Amino acid sequence: MCKNCILLLLVLLSVAFQAAAQKFPEHPETARPNTGPAILTHFSVGFQLPAGDMADRFGANGSFGGGAEWITPGNFILGLDGHYIFGGTVKEDPLAILRTPEGDIIGGNQLIADVALRERGYYIGGLIGKLFPMGAHRSGIRVSLGAGMLTHWIRLQDNSSTVVQITGDYAKGYDRRTGGLMLQQFVGWQHLSDNRRSNWMVGLEFGQGFTQSLRSWDFSEMRKLDEKRTDLRFGIRLTWTLPFYMSGAENIYY
Repeated sequence: MCKNCILLLLVLLSVAFQAAAQKFPEHPETARPNTGPAILTHFSVGFQLPAGDMADRFGANGSFGGGAEWITPGNFILGLDGHYIFGGTVKEDPLAILRTPEGDIIGGNQLIADVALRERGYYIGGLIGKLFPMGAHRSGIRVSLGAGMLTHWIRLQDNSSTVVQITGDYAKGYDRRTGGLMLQQFVGWQHLSDNRRSNWMVGLEFGQGFTQSLRSWDFSEMRKLDEKRTDLRFGIRLTWTLPFYMSGAENIYY
């Protein structure tokens, strides 16, 4: 477990409790209750650390994404979510076969090319969960389980635009695109305000990807990378929520 992640979560939860306890004059006590069924739309940002096979290829990454959920009056949750993954640390070198003994890549103009490697990927899937309210308010501990598709690859960023070997379809032989099933868990604090104007959640997320190469050939290794992989990720996610509450068959409040 990442000790810094846990410490940051505790700090965020402390701030969250204090914010939830405050009363603002522009948010009157007579606001409509928020206990009914609702559609929750989300925008989220996250920070994750890799483990397992993913740690051999990439370093820490950021992510952003969104989703939509249905929450019942009993606080059961069913939804879809997804996020885009990006990072600047790549530990493997798929371009080793193109490098000189000094480690440079020579472009088509016979000059040293400026090539950077970046992490890119995405996850999309479904989830089920439960909100366990604390006290009389619809805010409390949220737990959810999800499953979906994880895909990640190495972006070959040719800033000089001179390396023909990594352009077009040739790049597929170097980018080590990988994908497969991913299981995901989340535990944290979800706040759905009584006045419906402050809605968010923050918590720890964990992911286990069971993946393999999606490419038929790797030019650097001169073979297909057919090993089974276990790509693990864990970190913190902060989410802003826009709820749409249902009142009868005709009215929607947000």
